[in-house]
Amino acid sequence: MAQEPISEYERARVRLEKKRKFRSDCVAYVVVNAFLVAIWALSGFGYFWPGWVLAGWGVGLALSAWDVFFRREVTDADIQRELGRAA
Repeated sequence: MAQEPISEYERARVRLEKKRKFRSDCVAYVVVNAFLVAIWALSGFGYFWPGWVLAGWGVGLALSAWDVFFRREVTDADIQRELGRAA
């Protein structure tokens, strides 16, 4: 059964929702990690343990940024080009 194509309006809405979620994720990253760094500083500095959270969460945020800003949808032209290679 063929799937109904998604309208340009719907694609734009989905992109906008992803961008808004990414901005919210960035704010949460900054706020939470600032809080952790403050705890680290108030506890006498020492080993910089918040770095583990900063790095781990940062990798996830970078992957999310890739998905939101650089990954593009598969188009009909992409499918036709791939079919041409298989022939």
